[in-house]
Amino acid sequence: MLKVKNLIDLQRFAADASAGLVATGTKLEMSADGTAFTEIAGIKTIPDIGADPETVDVTDLADTKKKSVAGIENTQNLALACVYKGENFTDLIAKSGDGKQYHWKVTYPDGMTATFQGSFTIKIGNVAVNGAMDFTITVVVSDGPDFTAPSSGQ
Repeated sequence: MLKVKNLIDLQRFAADASAGLVATGTKLEMSADGTAFTEIAGIKTIPDIGADPETVDVTDLADTKKKSVAGIENTQNLALACVYKGENFTDLIAKSGDGKQYHWKVTYPDGMTATFQGSFTIKIGNVAVNGAMDFTITVVVSDGPDFTAPSSGQ
């Protein structure tokens, strides 16, 4: 009797962003030293990550229209929404508002990462009848964000 093995094409399960990418599976991690990262459970939303350049006015009296050049990038605070699951909140309480610079890493489903550093605070969201408890982690970004493209797997 001939046995046929069922082969699984693992490439079918790899994240392929060519047609777009669904955010499911995105995770947030933090670290005190930038080496050992711990995932924060219950992440609900991650805001826009990046920086816009400040506008530097270089118009002089000979110009008839205003002229500008790009200045330094202005990184905004990042407000990350989380579902309150008890332990995910209590793990952050002692560190919230301590002023220390933590390392943060967002990993997207295709393996791309965004890393940044900053201190943070937490706050409980509003509470309502038949509503889920949530909280927000607000990171004051002091360095970054830096993006790393996903590895090609080759």
